[in-house]
Amino acid sequence: LFYSNSSPLTVSGRHGTLTTESGRDKGCFMTTVSFNGSPLPPNKIICIGKNYSANIEEMNSVPSEEMTVFMKPATSISKDLIATRDEPIHFEGEICLLIDQGRVAGVGFGLDLTKRQLQGKLKDAGLPWERAKAFDGAAMFSEFVDAPDDLANLTLELFIDGELRQRGGPRQMLYPPDVILQALKHFDTLEDDDIIMTGTPSGVGPVIAGSRFHARILDTETEITS
Repeated sequence: LFYSNSSPLTVSGRHGTLTTESGRDKGCFMTTVSFNGSPLPPNKIICIGKNYSANIEEMNSVPSEEMTVFMKPATSISKDLIATRDEPIHFEGEICLLIDQGRVAGVGFGLDLTKRQLQGKLKDAGLPWERAKAFDGAAMFSEFVDAPDDLANLTLELFIDGELRQRGGPRQMLYPPDVILQALKHFDTLEDDDIIMTGTPSGVGPVIAGSRFHARILDTETEITS
């Protein structure tokens, strides 16, 4: 559960309660995630962009010739959901994969938080996105749990104030998890405890201070983490 209020709350238990801050305070940042209840420091966060056709369409963009890849540092991880940081922050809900020995060991839900106005300026100038995607507080994660045998049956759902805003999974991805892994191995070494954020379905938008986020990952119809 992610809350957007004016003061931060503490994450507790499997279903963490988090906040959305409206101001410029940096909030509470961390460099670990939780896997089956144990803290784990990720080495790097690899993000896949433009992976759902409906999201590409809503962003008035076009598919990339090759898989779009960018990075976030572990220092971008936060347990406070912010609404503004110099400009409005936009949310993107994603299925996230935790790597161990070159395979997907865990799955969780993640928020890729974005300075959309700045991202647009960087794109127009042909510059990297890190200033818009890799700032402190630009990533949030649920508890990671053991990955099911068939990742194709995963679905993410994001509700804001009780309304379903995002829903999607590997069956709608242009690059499903097995293709992502093979593509990444051609140019990057996947290390234990790396996180892969697999891209966002349609329904992205600005984080509104005071709103209540609830996200979950389903395996077929069974909720496995939230």
